[in-house]
Amino acid sequence: MEKQLSNKKVAIVITDGFEEVEFTAPKQALEDAGAQVHVIAPKAGKVKAWASTNWGGEYAVDKTIDAVNAQDYDALVLPGGVMNPDKLRVIPAVVAFVGGFFNAGKPIAAICHGPWTLLETGELKGRTVTSWPSLKTDLQNAGAQWVDQEVVTDHGLVTSRKPEDLPAFCKKMVEEIAEGVHHPA
Repeated sequence: MEKQLSNKKVAIVITDGFEEVEFTAPKQALEDAGAQVHVIAPKAGKVKAWASTNWGGEYAVDKTIDAVNAQDYDALVLPGGVMNPDKLRVIPAVVAFVGGFFNAGKPIAAICHGPWTLLETGELKGRTVTSWPSLKTDLQNAGAQWVDQEVVTDHGLVTSRKPEDLPAFCKKMVEEIAEGVHHPA
């Protein structure tokens, strides 16, 4: 039987300080569904996770942000962790890469603090999203409709609040990526 995402290539963008389980669980779900997954970071080598209350494991980077283009991927995943998106959102190449997924209508999945990086694209106006509660005002100020729900989908944009939401997040993420390009209303 063919896997649901066997013809899909997915980018996960992270840097030091990403929440470990918000990276490992989606990556595993994507690979289990047959997707080819690339770990993309601002620098080559390895990136270090944050595991709830302390530093976690180190993970190999497949490609650097300056060596990729949104056209090369079918979908994007943005794990959370406080440090990770705060660092990513000030890197112009990361913001441009993320913006390319919005421009092409490709699925994007962001959990916890991950939507912080989405803010910088200017593409959240009129979108319904969720996140870690501390991002609520930032997201609303960007024009998004913030709701407190386990998982929210808005034209291929999948968001969730926290690690406890990962089962629903991963399921919806795989479903949206399988559907492919979504055109905003």
